[in-house]
Amino acid sequence: MTPTEIFDSMRSRWLADQPTYDPDLLADDVVVEVPFAAPGRPVRTEGKQRVLEFTRAGRASFPVRFDDCRDVVIHQTADPEVIVVEYELVGTHTGSGVTASAPFIGVLRTRGGKLAHWREYQHTMAIAQALGQA
Repeated sequence: MTPTEIFDSMRSRWLADQPTYDPDLLADDVVVEVPFAAPGRPVRTEGKQRVLEFTRAGRASFPVRFDDCRDVVIHQTADPEVIVVEYELVGTHTGSGVTASAPFIGVLRTRGGKLAHWREYQHTMAIAQALGQA
């Protein structure tokens, strides 16, 4: 799959309330990085099994239903296996019913049609505010 197709799969999974990654689309040595992760959250997760475990647990415990992934802009790079994606996730807190949004930037690298590396820059303050934690 192309980088854009893999991002489209991730986006579809967010909106279907599923963990982010389709196991069949991950390289065995996949790396997921979140350089500005919230305190107590990992900034780097390596390996297919660890990434799947982490994202499954995260999805199950995150009290937000994603309603939209909007303002998506995909920037192609000189490397056909790399894209830079800007997007905004809109979600509703399942406890309070409050709807909020936060902007993101992701750098996605594929290898052999599978996700090899995902680096996501999150607006952690906006997310914390939406969750009533700020």
